[in-house]
Amino acid sequence: MSFLQIDKVCKSFGPINVLRDISLDVEEGGFLVLVGPSGCGKSTLLNTIAGLEKLTTGEIRIEGNVIDDLEPADRNIAMVFQSYALYPNMNVGQNIAFGLEMRGMPKDERDAKVAEVAKTLQIEHLLDRKPGQLSGGQRQRVAMGRALVRNPKLFLFDEPLSNLDAKLRVDMRTEIKRMHQTFGSTIVYVTHDQIEAMTLGTRIAVLKDGIVQQYGTPAEIYNDPSNMFVADFMGSPAMNLIPATVRGHAIEMSRAGDDPLVLSFDALPVTVSARNGQDVIVGIRPEAITDAAGRGGEKSIQATCRIDVVEPAGADIYAITTLGGKEVVTRLHQDWSGSANQAADLLFNLEKIVFFDPQSGERLR
Repeated sequence: MSFLQIDKVCKSFGPINVLRDISLDVEEGGFLVLVGPSGCGKSTLLNTIAGLEKLTTGEIRIEGNVIDDLEPADRNIAMVFQSYALYPNMNVGQNIAFGLEMRGMPKDERDAKVAEVAKTLQIEHLLDRKPGQLSGGQRQRVAMGRALVRNPKLFLFDEPLSNLDAKLRVDMRTEIKRMHQTFGSTIVYVTHDQIEAMTLGTRIAVLKDGIVQQYGTPAEIYNDPSNMFVADFMGSPAMNLIPATVRGHAIEMSRAGDDPLVLSFDALPVTVSARNGQDVIVGIRPEAITDAAGRGGEKSIQATCRIDVVEPAGADIYAITTLGGKEVVTRLHQDWSGSANQAADLLFNLEKIVFFDPQSGERLR
C-alpha cells in the first residue's frame, strides 16, 4: 500500500477549477516533487494535503487512513514555507523547540532533540542567535530543523529555496537531499524550478492548469515526455521541438540555406509511419545533437548544419542552428573548434528522438 494516496482530488474556488481529478501515490520514504508554472495548482494541492484548504471532491489518505476531516494540527504533518515563518523574538533553539513545547514535551527531552537536529543540520553554533542575525540559508536550516524535530509522518515543502541566491539554492538543494537520505522521510515538495525537481525528486508530477500532465521518475519525465508541454518545461536547455514531415521511414526538416535534412530510421513508431506525407513535431534533447567527435550513439546520422550562435558554457559548448524554421540548441564538446556563421558536421542520435502530434501536442508512440 502507498504511504500517501491522493485520490481523484478536485478543488474549486467558486467557478474556477484549480485542481482537476488529481490522483498520485507516494511510497514511504519517497520524495515527490510537484512542479509546474505559476498558477498550475501545485501549492493548492500541497495546502489540501496540509489541511489548509478543504477538498471539493476526492480523498487524501496517509497509511490508508483518510485525513480530509482532520484539522491541520492533527495530521502529524510538518510544513516548511517559502517565508521560513520563524518567530523573531525567539532564538534558534527556541524556534526549533517551540512545537515540542506546545505538545507538552519535558524540557530535557526537548533540549536533547534540538541538539540532535542542530548537529545534523550543522547549526549547533547558531542556537542562541535570533533569526534576524542569520543569513537566508541559515534561516532555512532552522525552518527545516523545526520540522525535523517533530518527527512527523510527512514533510511538505512550499518553494523553500525561491528566496535564496543561485549559489545558496544549489547548496540548500544538497542539504535537503542529504536530510532525505539521512532520515528517510516522506516528502512532498513544491517548486517551479525544473532543476530542483530533477535533482531532488524520486518521483515528479508535472502540473499544468490543475491537471497532472505526467507522473514518473526524473529519468522517465526527462527521456520519455508524454506531451510537448512536459518536453518543453523539463530540461535546461529545453528539448528541441522541430516541425518535420514524415517521408516513408524517414523524417524531413527544412534546413536554412541548404536542402532539407533527412533522417532515416530502421523503423518509425506505427503512429508516426501512418502519417506518411504529414507533419509531426520531432523532439530531441540538445545532448542528442553533438559534434562528430563522439556521444552520438550507435544509431546516429551525421549532417552538416549552419551554426548561427555559439555559447561556451565551461564543460560544454551550446551551438544554435536552425531546422524546420526553429532555433535548435546543440550540445558540443568543450574542445569543439567551430565558430558562428560557419557550417559544422553534427551527429543526430536517432535513439533519442521522440515524436508529437502538432495539433494536440500529445506524444506519438
